Amino acid sequence: MESSGKLQGKVAIVTGAGSSGPGLGTGRAMAVLFAREGARVVLVDKFEERAKETLNMIQSEGGEAFIVIADLGDLSEASRIVKAAVSQYGTVDILVNNAAISSSTSLLDTSVELLQSVLTVNLAAPFMLSKAVVPVMQAGGGGSIVNISSIAALRGQGGGGQAAYASAKAGLEGLMNDVADSYGKDGIRVNCIAPGLIDTPMRNQAMQQAGVEPGTLDLTFKVSLPHEGDAWDIARAALFLAGPDGRYLTGVMVPVDGGAVARSH
Repeated sequence: MESSGKLQGKVAIVTGAGSSGPGLGTGRAMAVLFAREGARVVLVDKFEERAKETLNMIQSEGGEAFIVIADLGDLSEASRIVKAAVSQYGTVDILVNNAAISSSTSLLDTSVELLQSVLTVNLAAPFMLSKAVVPVMQAGGGGSIVNISSIAALRGQGGGGQAAYASAKAGLEGLMNDVADSYGKDGIRVNCIAPGLIDTPMRNQAMQQAGVEPGTLDLTFKVSLPHEGDAWDIARAALFLAGPDGRYLTGVMVPVDGGAVARSH
């Protein structure tokens, strides 16, 4: 993809910047695309080897990035991540709350421990990262926060059972609305992306856990378009929202789902 320098001079934090298995995850795609567009990228991941793969991709193309290893299950890590970014690059212009843990577990089968874990990583960590980064963005004259939600927050999943995950992802919309309204006058924009049927390592792992081998099942019957999406579709949407093209968008939930939410069945 040819770069147009839309993020030239910007500093972006991307959580979950590695990929959890073979293929390209959304965090890695966003980090690589942002770097191609001129951003210096802070690669946050729990697993160093995954982050290093993303770093190598960026550096091989002449981009600039560095790694912060952090377990977002520990909410105190949020402040450390933002401080590390400021120490390295001087500021933060973009925060992408992408890191997540999935759970295909029904309401009745969800333990207190699983609920707390999913809510911590998928909702409380973005909350604390936003809290840590807003003062930096205020001092810098503005910024953009992009929360990666899910269509699981917008519609049922056909009996799939994702109660904790859907609850956490829905919470990101409430967080978006409040922060967008509270800090918009400071030039801080906050938006959400709700990925739908996206070919990623995390999705493929969930399919394997359900006994379905990735690539063996045509899932396009769930969407309006004749194909499913990939991580680059999410990355391009994030670039639009984070960059100058989205300058007048805030408090918006964007389903990137091939029309899945629009379908009635």
